[in-house]
Amino acid sequence: MRVRVIIADDHHLVREGLVALLEREVDIEVVAQARDGMELVRLARTHNPDVVILDVAMPRMNGIEAIRRIRAEPLSCKLICLSVHAETQQVAAALEAGANGYVLKENSFDELARGVRRVMANQLFLSGELVGEMLQHRSASEAEPESAGHSHSISARLTPREREMVQLFSEGYSAQEIASQLHLSAKTVATHREHVFAKLQIQGIAELTRFALREGLSTLDVMRSRA
Repeated sequence: MRVRVIIADDHHLVREGLVALLEREVDIEVVAQARDGMELVRLARTHNPDVVILDVAMPRMNGIEAIRRIRAEPLSCKLICLSVHAETQQVAAALEAGANGYVLKENSFDELARGVRRVMANQLFLSGELVGEMLQHRSASEAEPESAGHSHSISARLTPREREMVQLFSEGYSAQEIASQLHLSAKTVATHREHVFAKLQIQGIAELTRFALREGLSTLDVMRSRA
């Protein structure tokens, strides 16, 4: 049986390159491609793949939020993040959301193929450069008292819709654009925004943007592409 894979990345050339490389593997088959997290969740429901390879930094819905959404579905697929970002907090957020692997784009394709096979064997797979840092991060987290409140990301306190709002507002979308994308009224979007501000005790989009970057809900790359 071939491993059925969905690829999610907002760059067309990256997707096509990955498809070409993966299709050369006799035991791997690409069944669909997604341009953003929203499309990925929909395609995962439709195709029920064995493995999803997804970028962390995607517009409309980022990879980490897409992981949370897929994990909330009755799907058993493995999830591998493929990213240029090696920050410990970003990797930790992905694993906390439910990722089975994290591979850096700067590494060779052979490492990604090895990651696909490793997660299919129910093993966690990390690029070699990340292993030491993640072990230190885990040790530090376990050493902190539970009352410090670091065991869960602050963003986990938000609802899925609120996290969606944080990403879109921080990436420069207007309330009207968000309403159009999500098929909501502008009034509903404004209400969600006020709930987010109140829940996080922040004021203004600038502060919201800093929160989104800190919590891995968006990245500078996506923000710059909207500028």
